[in-house]
Amino acid sequence: MIEFRNVSKSYPTNGARRVILSDVSFSVPPRKNLALLGRNGAGKSTLIRLIAGTEKPDSGRILRRGAISFPMALSSFFISSLTARQNVNFISRVYGYSPERVVEYVEDFAELGEYFDMPVRTLSSGMRARLSFGISLAFEFDTYLIDEVTAVGDAAFRSKAQREMNKRISGSNVVLVSHNNDLLRETCQVGLVLEKGVATLYEDIDEALAIYSQLVSGATQ
Repeated sequence: MIEFRNVSKSYPTNGARRVILSDVSFSVPPRKNLALLGRNGAGKSTLIRLIAGTEKPDSGRILRRGAISFPMALSSFFISSLTARQNVNFISRVYGYSPERVVEYVEDFAELGEYFDMPVRTLSSGMRARLSFGISLAFEFDTYLIDEVTAVGDAAFRSKAQREMNKRISGSNVVLVSHNNDLLRETCQVGLVLEKGVATLYEDIDEALAIYSQLVSGATQ
């Protein structure tokens, strides 16, 4: 269960404040997968981080029930001076998992080769994203937060990532950000459209996609 109660979020920009969410309230229906829709800069990634708890709202409350993943492909939680292997060991212990099993899975999944034993600061952004995605998939969560992560890597890796993601979310819920409407229709049942600080929940994914399409086409005319 994920519920926002009168949540506001903004950031300081050039002496003013840029409003991302303004007094937003919504509740995700039980056992429904949620698609987040919005133009670039609308606040999709911010909302993902708010759900995860990696960012705090300016005001309002966010209620969560069950184990919620950190955002897939988010690499800001890594300790840059440690190797990928050491980071996986540390995160495994934090979540109460066997480091040996998690390290084996992530090393095979992320396909970093010798970089798995190099400091994370030496990894490219794509490598860090693959590492983070692998760590997310190594743990079991009730809700997975996915932000365009399957766009990482070549076609073979993206296919593997999609297969692994499908295995995990078959028994869990997902909050998904993607520009692939077919993937959103296939994965999600409800949609949240973000526009100018307002978030509107639609309990039919096709309706949400239609409303978002109208917003985008209207802005380009």
